[in-house]
Amino acid sequence: MSVRINDVAPNFTADSTQGRITFHDWIGDSYAILFSHPKDFTPVCTTEFGAVARLQDEFKKRNTKVAGVSVDSVEDHKKWIADIEKYSGAKVDFPIFADDKLEISKAYGMLPADAYLPDGRTPQHTATVRTVFIIGPDKKVRVALIYPMSVGRNFAEILRALDAVQKTDGAPIATPADWKVGDDVIVALSLNDDQAREKFGELNIHLPYLRTTKMPK
Repeated sequence: MSVRINDVAPNFTADSTQGRITFHDWIGDSYAILFSHPKDFTPVCTTEFGAVARLQDEFKKRNTKVAGVSVDSVEDHKKWIADIEKYSGAKVDFPIFADDKLEISKAYGMLPADAYLPDGRTPQHTATVRTVFIIGPDKKVRVALIYPMSVGRNFAEILRALDAVQKTDGAPIATPADWKVGDDVIVALSLNDDQAREKFGELNIHLPYLRTTKMPK
């Protein structure tokens, strides 16, 4: 069963490069990003983990914790971290969960229930384990992104999506296509024009159902 938007992210307790962690407890009152990959010591994933390592300060500014998950062991993760740090020039200071029994991958719908790890496996055996979940402090999934083996993830877009989630969380607004911090936002249809002006001030009415305003502070 797949994990959908607004579902509670499955909780789990697993070993990681930073010890044994219970996922929901680890998230606490923060936002969280869980990103997964099919195998350690693979080229695309090494560049991705390096990108996350370089962006750690950006995630911290956004009160967001980041964790990786792989179907390899903690011992392999720790060896692989040396390569990631060498490639990226940044320290990997976020946990990487071990999922060598596929329990996390199956709980999040990244692999079918009958999936297993054959001897001499390649990344193709776990190719669907290339997913990103943005999770709110309420432990609900806000964003889910799935990538094929050949396409490296764009973490600038993941940061942009995180910004949009945080800006719109609990507010009667949405973000338009290609939105970035500082751009105008869309006013929800739950507010009529007068209510929208009272709440946000100036209103730009493009169409009766498409109204924008300055990003609220």
